[in-house]
Formats: sequence, C-alpha cells, structure tokens
Amino acid sequence: MSNLRVLLADDHAVVRAGLKALLQAEPGLDLVGEAGEGETAVCEAVRLRPDVVVMDVSMPGLNGTEATQRLKQQAPEIRVVALTAHEDTSYAKQLLEVGASGFVLKRAAAHVLIDAIRTVADGKIYIDPAVGARMVQGYLKNVNSGHKTDLSERENSVLRLIAQGYSNKEVAAKLELSVKTVETYKARSMEKLKLDSRVDIIKYAMLQGWLQEL
Repeated sequence: MSNLRVLLADDHAVVRAGLKALLQAEPGLDLVGEAGEGETAVCEAVRLRPDVVVMDVSMPGLNGTEATQRLKQQAPEIRVVALTAHEDTSYAKQLLEVGASGFVLKRAAAHVLIDAIRTVADGKIYIDPAVGARMVQGYLKNVNSGHKTDLSERENSVLRLIAQGYSNKEVAAKLELSVKTVETYKARSMEKLKLDSRVDIIKYAMLQGWLQEL
C-alpha cells in the first residue's frame, strides 16, 4: 500500500516546522509540500494532488475556509483537515459546509491530527472530540426529545454513509443504487428529520454514534 501524500498549510513558520517534523516522523505518510498562505495552498494542492491537505484556518489573504472552498471546487477528490486554535463550533460548521472532511484543534494531542489525516483519507469524517461534544449538545437543544422519526432501512443506510463522508456517487456504488435514487433517499431522510445542511447530517450522525464506528 502506498503512503498517504500530505500537504501542509500554516502561516506560522514555527508551527509549520513542528507539524512538518510530526508528519515526517509518522510511518505511512509523505509530506509532499507546504504553504504559508491560502492562495499558495490551493495552487500547490492542485499542482501536487496530495491525498490530504492540513489547512490552517487563520491565514492572511485567502483564509482557510476560503481556501478550502476554492480547493474543493477545483479538486473535489482532495480531502481537507482544518487545523485551528479556535474552539467555537461555528468555525467547524463553516468548514464542514465548504467541504472540509476533518476539524482538529491545535491544542489536541499529536495522535489526534494523525488519526484525522488517516480517517479523512479513507473517505470519512473526523471531528475533534472536544468540538464534536459541543456540536451535539447544541444540536440537542434544538431537538424535540419527544419526537421520533423512523427512517426506512434504505434511508438510514444512505444517510449514514453520507454522514461518514461518502459522495452520492460513492454511496450509489456501495449500495448498488443509481445516483438519482440516492439523492431521493437523502432528500427524504433530511425532510423527515428536519435537517437543512451537511453539518446537520453530521450532527445527527454524531448523536447516533455513527462516526464513532469509523
């Protein structure tokens, strides 16, 4: 099995040097490039085609959210792990909405970032546990605990895979369905559960324990 190719983007040289040393010391990972700001990160990622980009959220010029959105438009197959010192769940929500697959706090232990890289490279979602817990708590406040909605077996399977980071096309292949059928199941499930966005799906999945199964 070939090593995972990783590109690192962070505007602080000292932080970038530390992360670089961490990634280079990890078996199975190859650091193929680095960038000090968002515009360069996008250009280098499109040029080098890494499996994963570790993207600092706060960078000058094009910030991490904008860079992630632009990168996913140009190279949707590249996975992004957002790295930030900000613990506000709003940052995680913004990044997940624009296509990031992972969200890790800079204060997290080293193994958390490594786990995130490997998880998103496998096509799944990774949320730093400290942020994930608060996202679920916030979601619960908006849920009517007395209301239960039953999904069909197919709806449940489709929503679970989408929450874990698979595209509609990948879900269709896994379940041997057409893409249009997957889109129908997804829309029906979201309507039943009153979910409005990708972030809502991920919050629901966290509540169900689906992401812990990865």
